Amino acid sequence: MDRAGSGTALKAGGIAGGIVGYLFFVEFTSGILQGFYTPLLTDIARHLNIHDADVNWFEAAQLLLSAMVVPVFAKLGDIHGYRRMLLVTTALTAAASWAVAFSPTFWVFLVAWSLQGFYVVWLPLQVALIYARSRGRADGPSLTRRATGVIVAALQAGAIVGALAGGQAGALAQDRLWLALSIPAAAVTAVFFVVWFRIPESPEKGEGTLDRGGVVLLSLTLLLVSAGLTFMRTNGLGTWWAWALVVVGVASLWPLGRYELRQADPLVDLRVLRRPTMWPIMVTAALFGVSILGAQGPLSTFARTDPEVYGYGLGASSMTVSLLVGGYVVSCLLGALAFSRITRLLTPRRTLILAASLVAVGYLLFLPFHETTANLLTNMVVAGLGSGALVAALPAAAAAAAPVGRTAVATGLTNTTKTIGGTFASCVFALALISGTHATLDGSEATAGSLSGYMIVWTICGVTAVVAAVVLAFVPRLAFADAEAEPVEPFTPQQAPVVPQQAPVVVKEAQQ
Repeated sequence: MDRAGSGTALKAGGIAGGIVGYLFFVEFTSGILQGFYTPLLTDIARHLNIHDADVNWFEAAQLLLSAMVVPVFAKLGDIHGYRRMLLVTTALTAAASWAVAFSPTFWVFLVAWSLQGFYVVWLPLQVALIYARSRGRADGPSLTRRATGVIVAALQAGAIVGALAGGQAGALAQDRLWLALSIPAAAVTAVFFVVWFRIPESPEKGEGTLDRGGVVLLSLTLLLVSAGLTFMRTNGLGTWWAWALVVVGVASLWPLGRYELRQADPLVDLRVLRRPTMWPIMVTAALFGVSILGAQGPLSTFARTDPEVYGYGLGASSMTVSLLVGGYVVSCLLGALAFSRITRLLTPRRTLILAASLVAVGYLLFLPFHETTANLLTNMVVAGLGSGALVAALPAAAAAAAPVGRTAVATGLTNTTKTIGGTFASCVFALALISGTHATLDGSEATAGSLSGYMIVWTICGVTAVVAAVVLAFVPRLAFADAEAEPVEPFTPQQAPVVPQQAPVVVKEAQQ
């Protein structure tokens, strides 16, 4: 394989609109899936004849599935090819999306909605594919950052378009909900053919095998922890058996770790995860999940709270809230696009620290400034700039730090840890919002959360981001930066139990 030639093709064609142009469409559709259904949840509840509260089970079930499938399909991508696994997960998502559109009952819909969660594997596979095609180039890490920024921006743009399209489709097809729900299904179907005909396979594949024992143990751990946290959120923190599930799940990490250390080709390579370029990324992803996945609901409900009744809030209309959310998403998009450019001025490590610091500043600003729409918008834009940069930077950094044959697993684990952090945060935030004073200004029973609860939410989001910035300071100074182009030996299972004497290019430079 001509590495120089393939790298030039990537730079000229990939970043300028070749492979990355098609991946842009894939991630744009992922954003549509994440934004389209939100305005239609009430209509879906009426269609399925269920209570509005039961809608929470949709998200819970999909989170459980996504937490389990990402490591498995990421590993299969490392072994069999990222494009092949992207094609398989796209087919599964398309089939599930069509089932969502035509599900006649709640349970059928719940199963189909859960299986639709295979789309969460797309981003790790795409980042791994991009990095694999640039591996061996001196500027491979920076090419990966630029391309990742573009496709993450596509994700944010797709979420905006999806939310707007979902609202319009619901209004136009009130008596034919299946017709509105067919729109995202058709979009995913189009993605399948784009992947099939237009996206090439990764130039290198691993030679390992799927660690089935690791799959079972990791899935069990994630299932127990995620299920326990989800039941706490839906049933309250006083649910003892939910706590028991979390405790058992955390305890199961010990046998999982012992088992993986004995494997020649483990699903989760703990030797790689403990590298100084890797463990801070995973810790940051978990801490970042607290705000990116857990804080959006509280921000929306705070803005809708009537200050004349509760003494705080904006009393904003749904349209104003949509504008606030839109401002946040647009700032995320800008952050995703800007982070690779800023990295050229700073080191990748400093850019990550800056992004985490922006998230911290944005949420801590809520503590003194939360009384006007301008306050909220300013705070959300600041936090959004940092959040967008982190969404793009974390998987790119994990790819740069991973050895050959471990790229997709590393990028996928950033998604998994982020999901667990967000699930945990949603439980804690639910408790915080029901604590404190519950009376309205006129003494009647309140239905909104307490102001002290919102203060706790913002403090937790800000402090976890500060901790993430501190953790990132432990990353070697020049980690993830471009280096001299070198040939890289492909991964073989026999190499797994021993840490390679010659680390990957980016790690080697970090130690110079």
